[in-house]
Amino acid sequence: MHPYNRLPSSGHTTPSPPASPRRSPRLRHIRTKTGRFSPAQPAPRTFAQRLAWIFLSVLLRRQGVFLFAPLIYISGMILYFGTFSFDIVPIITHRPAPGSVYRSPQLYARLLPEMDADNSSVDAISTIWRSSHTGGEWKPCVHRSTEGLPESNGYIFVEANGGLNQQRISICNAVAVAGYLNATLVIPNFHYHSIWKDPSKFSDIFDEEYFVNTLKNDVRVVEKIPEYLMERFGSNMTNVFNFRIKAWSSIQYYGDVVLPKLLEEQVIRISPFANRLSFDAPPAVQRLRCLANYEALRFSSPILNLSESLVARMRKKSIMNGGKYVSIHLRFEEDMVAFSCCVFDGGKQERDDMVAARERGWKGKFTKPGRVIRPGAIRINGKCPLTPLEVGLMLRGMGFTKNTSIYLASGKIYDAEKTMAPLREMFPNLHTKETLASEEELSPFKNYSSRMAAIDYTACLHSEVFVTTQGGNFPHFLLGHRRYLYGGHSKTIKPDKRKLALLFDSTTIGWKSLKRQLQSMRSHSDSKAVELKRPNDSIYSFPCPDCMCHTNRTNDSKSSSAT
Repeated sequence: MHPYNRLPSSGHTTPSPPASPRRSPRLRHIRTKTGRFSPAQPAPRTFAQRLAWIFLSVLLRRQGVFLFAPLIYISGMILYFGTFSFDIVPIITHRPAPGSVYRSPQLYARLLPEMDADNSSVDAISTIWRSSHTGGEWKPCVHRSTEGLPESNGYIFVEANGGLNQQRISICNAVAVAGYLNATLVIPNFHYHSIWKDPSKFSDIFDEEYFVNTLKNDVRVVEKIPEYLMERFGSNMTNVFNFRIKAWSSIQYYGDVVLPKLLEEQVIRISPFANRLSFDAPPAVQRLRCLANYEALRFSSPILNLSESLVARMRKKSIMNGGKYVSIHLRFEEDMVAFSCCVFDGGKQERDDMVAARERGWKGKFTKPGRVIRPGAIRINGKCPLTPLEVGLMLRGMGFTKNTSIYLASGKIYDAEKTMAPLREMFPNLHTKETLASEEELSPFKNYSSRMAAIDYTACLHSEVFVTTQGGNFPHFLLGHRRYLYGGHSKTIKPDKRKLALLFDSTTIGWKSLKRQLQSMRSHSDSKAVELKRPNDSIYSFPCPDCMCHTNRTNDSKSSSAT
């Protein structure tokens, strides 16, 4: 037999052999003992297989059955769900985002034994400021004019609104505008506000005579407008032309728009006046701001005398630390907690208190249709005020020991009996103006929020360390004033509250790890303490270089040794 070749060897094609029949596994032949082949017998079917075969056969032969399939499916689903009670709703739980929940009390309770047993470091108050003044330091260099003033272009009357330090901004800006326009400044009028409820006048808070004398060669300042001019307006200030100036207007605007009206009317009024002058201005205008804020504005004698007495008492109580103490600006009053919309650990009572406080202070502001309040997101973004417990935990973690003297500047703390207890436990040597001064000493100031704030301001100004826990004009002014006094270094701890939210929310962090993180935060405050003013920064927080001059320490020491 010749092998089959599918490629023909000649021009003639050879027909292909017939195809082999397919072999079915069921028809395979099996060789018998006699040598013959017989077809293989199929394996016997089980009962289940036979039943399935019959069912499929019926379906295939009677295809109309498929019309009833949806009805059969729906009936089956009704029977299935009918066995369950719809009164039971499945609970879907989700894990809160890190830093969104106030868990500081649990962290404090867990770490307190280890915190109290920790004697591994020296008190931070003696070693905190290390990165100061490399390559020299900054010194105040606000020069007063010695020349006389030209004839005045008219009188400017401003209304200073807000609390103590917002009024301070208005006063300093008014001095700068009056000097730029060669106008006579009338002692600013303090606008009574329903929140601060303080009817104090300029002379009740600041030393008016000292203010006028300090500025006498730079800006004319008078107590009131002459009668002959006021007669033109019926001796009524409301009849005087009032400028409605946009916030953060440039000094050029005052020269182009306000000055012509001043020359025409001889008396103008600007109300309100807070934040009506841009932070960026020519050096001559900035000099007047510096002169007003750091040199001319001095608290009135009653406030200054009591404040200086409190500073002396704090230093006496801090004798173990060389007279050095820490001041804290704590913003945990009821209105601050309510305005923040943050949630703490007070439960239903706290919720009810905050709703009532918001309605009292800001009617309808927080209940407008469409307004969504997300307390967790607010906390993650570092916008929640630190509680007294968190402040104490932070400072102990930063290395301040139980013996550190603390001055607490604050209003009436919300739920003080409960919230202040952990802070007092961590720092027993804690004082306020109420504990340092007698009832008799405080009585002249007690019902005046701005005068009480001025006492706190002075006590914080002269502390070795100032701790700010929330934004606002009070810490911003102190930041700049302390830089002005301490060679450009603010000596201020400004915590990263976003990072604190994450640290205090941790359920696993240990004391050593927490302490390491907080001391790193403390070092960062030290390294950022000397900063120069950038565009759009407040000159009241960053006095360098407009109000201060840089001096080279090496050259100064050489010249002093040569003499």
